[in-house]
Amino acid sequence: MVNRQVVGAHYGLRDWLAQRVTAVVMAIYTLLFLAVLAGMPKLDYPHWKALWALPVIRYATLLFLLSLFIHAWVGIRNIFMDYIKPADLRLVLYVLVITALVCYTAWSIRILWGA
Repeated sequence: MVNRQVVGAHYGLRDWLAQRVTAVVMAIYTLLFLAVLAGMPKLDYPHWKALWALPVIRYATLLFLLSLFIHAWVGIRNIFMDYIKPADLRLVLYVLVITALVCYTAWSIRILWGA
């Protein structure tokens, strides 16, 4: 008889769900954004600027970017867990990736709201 021990806190299901939900959010945003672009009378600077002046576009884009960053974090973290065996190196890489993603988030907000 094999005695199996359950290890971990069921990260697999949470990661799987996070990847799927963020992928759906990004796909919906992409399709809607392409539809908005197709419906624009002209793709010139005044129309483009007017499009980005709409709060709904800014918030939808921010939701897309946050989904992208979460999607990237889950994927990169899983790759590191699978292929980087030394725990101290893995921790350093986690910190670097988290720092980069937080900076990207702040940068995205700054771009979207023109700070």
